[in-house]
Amino acid sequence: MADNITFLSIPEDWLVPGAKIEIDHSRAIRGLPAVSHKMLVLCQRLSTGTVQAGALSKITRKEDGVNYYGRGSMGAQMIAAILKVNPYTQLYGLALDDLEAGVAAAGTITITGTPTESGTLYLRVGGRSVPVGITAAQTPTQIAAAIAASINADLDGAVTAASAAGVVTPTSRHKGIEGNGIDLRVNYYPGEATPKGITVAIGAMAGGTGNPDVTAAITAMSNIAPYTIVMPWSDPANMALMEAELELRFSGMNMKQGHVFTYRSGSYSALSTYGSARNSKQSSFLGLKGCPSLPWVNVAQFAGAVEFRGAIDPALPFKGLYLPDVMAPVETDQFTDAERNLLLHDGCSTVTFDQGGNCHIEQVITTYQTNTFGMEDRSMLKLNTKWTADYMRFVFAYDVVATFPNHKLAGDDVLDRIQPGQKIATPKLIVNNSLIPTAMRLEKAGLLEDLDQFIKELICVRSDVDKNRVNAILPPNLVNQFDVFAGAVQYIL
Repeated sequence: MADNITFLSIPEDWLVPGAKIEIDHSRAIRGLPAVSHKMLVLCQRLSTGTVQAGALSKITRKEDGVNYYGRGSMGAQMIAAILKVNPYTQLYGLALDDLEAGVAAAGTITITGTPTESGTLYLRVGGRSVPVGITAAQTPTQIAAAIAASINADLDGAVTAASAAGVVTPTSRHKGIEGNGIDLRVNYYPGEATPKGITVAIGAMAGGTGNPDVTAAITAMSNIAPYTIVMPWSDPANMALMEAELELRFSGMNMKQGHVFTYRSGSYSALSTYGSARNSKQSSFLGLKGCPSLPWVNVAQFAGAVEFRGAIDPALPFKGLYLPDVMAPVETDQFTDAERNLLLHDGCSTVTFDQGGNCHIEQVITTYQTNTFGMEDRSMLKLNTKWTADYMRFVFAYDVVATFPNHKLAGDDVLDRIQPGQKIATPKLIVNNSLIPTAMRLEKAGLLEDLDQFIKELICVRSDVDKNRVNAILPPNLVNQFDVFAGAVQYIL
């Protein structure tokens, strides 16, 4: 060995005169490394889309959603919603065709009476404004035809419509369960009113069955490792498949982060029941009652905003993130503080609405609630906890490999006898040159607290079974989130 220094590309017995200097970049990176964040949108496509089902596509602008998956498709609507709050994360789309055996949801808008004045019918379909001009003395059949024409003129909307004898039948563009969540209503904003003389009766969207099977999407996404997965299908079968896949990816052998976000419409009781039946650190769902905007738009914007904040700092609370396309339910449908608190205990993430109807994230949790023994377990309840721990796992692994990329391994007893310059690792060198310095950087970044505890409880030993292996226990104290301030005012008279 040349002066006891181990070179990677310069042989020791080279005799030709000249200067030979290799470039060793193994220690070039300083500071904490950045995780590559990718977001994957799962969706349904229309036949007018140019990208075939099951094909991964990189998305950079909202027009891609229209071109790839068809105008008015679930995919186009989700991509537009995500890019409004997060245009920076690498975004991929993966669309599936409607289930052939599925049924599209449909609703009714029934008109009775004769208008005694001309005016505007303020109709909203999936939160989108579909205004309809009304003329005095029009018949219900004429009004229904005008409503259907206005709905069909909205090529970016979620439904098409037909009319007959004063009844409009909106039908989801896609087959599937999620179409049942398309909201139909009139007079959403204050000051909007139905022209006098007519009555509008809304029959909620219903009858949608048969979501696509996410198995095909799981197979297709094996080519990438998305950090965030946006899934519009919240049915238990698809959720179980995705959660199981992500659990395998999250294991110590794979170390691939992946978290699935979905959405559920329903009453407090329905959301509580749904959340109580889930138990996975790999999934989060947002639940609302009577939200006018499209269910898949709600989850797309929710996930997009959370991913943006989490990529900046996984420990920063998500509270306050603005979701511009998530419309407020009427006040009587908004959950109370007590209801939201209980929903959080049942695995349902929550949002709040301000006086102007603007939506802001309140708390993001996973559906993980109990351990394998059925006992309450909050260790992975908060998404901040999971993402912070995962980032630490990545950083420790990265730094060990970067510090000791191709070293020999020996016991600590050789430290006083080996000559400087040797590419050799020992448990003590790994601790002092990699693990503790990494923990110190994590502390400076505000991700780890109580460094002394980490150093005291850190274990790093050579394996007795495999002498080429070092085993370690890394005990970081994760920084927490300032969620609640509790105080008592003890006044004096």
